[in-house]
Amino acid sequence: MSLQSFGFFGFLLVVAAVYLHLPQRWQSPFLLGASWVFYALAMPSMLPVTIAIAVFTYLCGRALAGPHKTAVLRVGVVGLLFILAFFKYNGAFAGLAGWQTVAMPLGISFYSFAAIAYLIDAARGDCEVETNFIHCALFLNFFATVTQGPICRGGAFLPQLKEEHRFDAARTVRGLRLMALGLFKLVAVSDVLGVLVDEVFPHYQTYGGPMLILGAVAYTLQLYFNFSGYSEVARAVGLFLGLDLPENFKTPFFATNFSGFWSRWHISFSSWLQDYLFMPLAWADLSGVSRGRLQRLPAEVCVFTVFFVSGFWHGNTLPFVVWGLLQACYRLGEELLHRRFGKPKKKAPLRVVRAKRAVVFVLWTVSMVFFRVGSAPAGTLTVNDAFGYLAGWFRGWNPARFAGELYSAVYTAFYANTIMVAAYYAFMAAVLVLAFWLDTRRAFTYKNKPAEIALAGEKHRWVIYYLLVICLLAGYIMQSGGFGNAGFGMYAGF
Repeated sequence: MSLQSFGFFGFLLVVAAVYLHLPQRWQSPFLLGASWVFYALAMPSMLPVTIAIAVFTYLCGRALAGPHKTAVLRVGVVGLLFILAFFKYNGAFAGLAGWQTVAMPLGISFYSFAAIAYLIDAARGDCEVETNFIHCALFLNFFATVTQGPICRGGAFLPQLKEEHRFDAARTVRGLRLMALGLFKLVAVSDVLGVLVDEVFPHYQTYGGPMLILGAVAYTLQLYFNFSGYSEVARAVGLFLGLDLPENFKTPFFATNFSGFWSRWHISFSSWLQDYLFMPLAWADLSGVSRGRLQRLPAEVCVFTVFFVSGFWHGNTLPFVVWGLLQACYRLGEELLHRRFGKPKKKAPLRVVRAKRAVVFVLWTVSMVFFRVGSAPAGTLTVNDAFGYLAGWFRGWNPARFAGELYSAVYTAFYANTIMVAAYYAFMAAVLVLAFWLDTRRAFTYKNKPAEIALAGEKHRWVIYYLLVICLLAGYIMQSGGFGNAGFGMYAGF
């Protein structure tokens, strides 16, 4: 039951109708029960793991009020990291001494990081220790965020659970706008782009350079619209229920450097890395360890560590490690250029700004090849395939061949008709134009205000709403002709 499935719409309607009419003292228990039902429908065998992590986090949080706060914090953080590492990477030991791989609980990376942030914030005094287990568990297991984030902070989320929530027309309208936009991105853009991507990447050796470049760009856009769309649907669910969730994306493809890109892409994760990894590393006092020779770690070492961890967090295979190393190289390369030539002017000519955006997009797309290879089913693609895919960009530059490959890549199943192939590409062009037009308006006209506010400010917003819904319905039909292909989001398995 993914967030774009028809079953979820019915589930949400029932949950909201009951939740908003319950007495305040029963609202959180009911929402926690609904969240556990949602998770049980998705991955019943791993529900005990999610509950156990919530219990462990709650007990560690309560123990922080005792005399051994530092020791408790260490036990809590190390314990959560150990649990996360076990489930994410135990597959690497498959076959050794008869070891059988243990499946990874859905969304464990997201709620584990939320739990770690909560314990650190509580130890620092940045948020209060939660004494109510139901609130603590709901913070970690809320059904809108449990599978794919965004990663919430206890200091922002937990106080909301102590308030009474009732139907609010203004919030519901905001939620409906955001839901329409998020589902449009998920279904009409990302899922339909996946038809092309899932054909090109596994069979990359049979395609020429133009088609491989198109496939890489398509995957870059597919991942962006999938994850940003999912995040907006999650925020919409929160609005319906009276809960404010953090924004996760702010038009990242308009960034002119990778520092700006990472402040707009997967914001809840990048800010987590900034607050709980980069800053502790950057401010760590090393004088005692290095006998005074080194007071602080060089910033370059901290940046490199953050992006290496980012790559390893996504997966323990070499393609993800290379992806993380590329991000480190991009970010450190920028710093070296700034030191050599000085920081760029704030008001650069438009052609320079556009060139910078193009460079960021191209470099990001190159790294996405490794990300897509790492995301492939185990044993199907390796890091050598990623390099082979990139090398293939320089072969087969023949217009006739490219036209034939455009046709054959889509000519399958539901699209096994010349008219349907043409309709596929026409539809993709139309929805991408609409999606990027909306991003452009949000970035420049509304200065990256929340997406639902930007939508509400449009003069012809009702035309846009109708277009979003029409494209959404068409997208459901165009997913290879079926309604059951939607998963839990492309990031749910990390």
